Order: sequence, then structure tokens, then C-alpha cells
Amino acid sequence: MRRQFLLASVGALALTGSAFAAEPLPPPPPPVPIFSWTGLYAGLQVGYAWDNDPVTVTNFAPAASSSVGPFFFSDSFSTNPSGVIGGIHLGYLKQINQWVLGLEGSVDGTSVSSSHAGSPFGFTSALGLGDVPILGSWNVSSAVQGSIRVRAGIAFDRVLLYATGGAAFAGIEKSYTTSVPAFDTESVTQTRSGWTVGGGLAYAVTNNWSIRAEYRYSDFGHLIDYPFAALISPFGLLSVQHHLTQNQVEFGISYKFDTLAPAPVVAKY
Repeated sequence: MRRQFLLASVGALALTGSAFAAEPLPPPPPPVPIFSWTGLYAGLQVGYAWDNDPVTVTNFAPAASSSVGPFFFSDSFSTNPSGVIGGIHLGYLKQINQWVLGLEGSVDGTSVSSSHAGSPFGFTSALGLGDVPILGSWNVSSAVQGSIRVRAGIAFDRVLLYATGGAAFAGIEKSYTTSVPAFDTESVTQTRSGWTVGGGLAYAVTNNWSIRAEYRYSDFGHLIDYPFAALISPFGLLSVQHHLTQNQVEFGISYKFDTLAPAPVVAKY
């Protein structure tokens, strides 16, 4: 009797084990997708810009216009326009493994400006040159700027460390006031092109939204103005040379459009 009971128990266990062995195991969880920076994106940025504008003012008066004969004077000094800067950007990035490369364009409005009063020719009266036109005050401002730049960097999943550089553009307005022979104001507006270079750090908060901090240095080249050329031609020639360079720090937010991006890279196990 005991032997029959043991045989029946062993048989039941064997049947149970066969039933469990026949059931398929549940599939493993899918691998976690790795974030990709590839795609078209657009966003906003805001920050602060501070410029350096070395200025050289040159005045030449022929003998007929001066009581002491021909007169030539040149003076150099530096001004520092600054202000808030902010605007929009649009770009496209392509990620291959960890490397990211793309192109971006930006347009900014700025309050960058500086005003200066007083002539650099403070001692002309002592020389008896009161009939020589002198610069009384001037203002330099840049209301609109833009850039077209390459972005290249290395991605650590959702963190992107990048460098950027390319062409820069700026609308620069200068207003001059002369105090001799009469008070008069003249404005000169120019669109300048130059170059810009910098770098930044971006972080993808979600698959679509990212934030970034960026620094750039821009050089808009040398430019020379001849204010009051028609007014003072009988009295002499006044030229003002500028060389505007800019430092800027901006913080931005971008939205990446998934519809134009490829499927995310999947980690292999």
C-alpha cells in the first residue's frame, strides 16, 4: 500500500513538472531607447551683450580755414555699448553615434547702445582753432542682429556639449553732433557683416523640449564715417573710425519636431 502511494506521488510530480516546463517564459522588457538630437528645432533666446568699440576721430583743416595754418589732429579712445539681447532661432541637427552636427540661424533684437558727450578736441580753443569743426557728442546703437552658424558637438545622452561659429550681421546706427561751426546732428546707418564663434551646453528636458546656455564672441569689422562732410567741407574734414566687437551670453529654450526626425536609436543588449 505504501509503495503504491509513493509511486502515485512521484507520477503526479512528474506530470506537474512537465506542465510547467511546457508554459513559455514571459518576454523580457523592451530596451530603453537612447535619446537622439536629430531633427528640426526652433526656439527663443534672451541674454546680455557687452561691446567694445575703439574709436579714432581725425580732423583735418586746410590753411584757409585756420588762423594758425593747416591743422591735423587725431585722437583714439574706446567706448563700451551694452544692453539686453534676445530673439528666435531655427536649426537642424544630425546625430551619428555620439557626434552631432547641424546648422542654425538666429535673429535678435537688442538694446545695445552707448552715448558720449564732450569733444575729444578739448584743447582746440587754446590753440585758437575755434573755426575748426569738432565733435560734440555721439551715440552708437545696434537694434537688430543675426547669424548663420554651424553647430558641432558631442552628446552624452540628453546632454550636448557643442561649439558654434559662422557669419554674423548687425544693423549699426551712429548719431553725431558737432558744436562748431554750429550745432547740428547727423545719423549714419549701416548693415555690417562679420564673424562669430562660441560654444554652449544644452540639456533635453523631454524628447521635444531642451534648454541651453551659450556664449559667443562677434567681430563686425572696421568702418569709417565722414559725418558733416557737406556741412564742414569749407572748414575741414572729420572722419570717425569704429571697430565694433561683441561678447554675449544667452539662455534659450528649443522645441524639436519629431515628425522630421528618424526613429530613436535602440540600445543593444
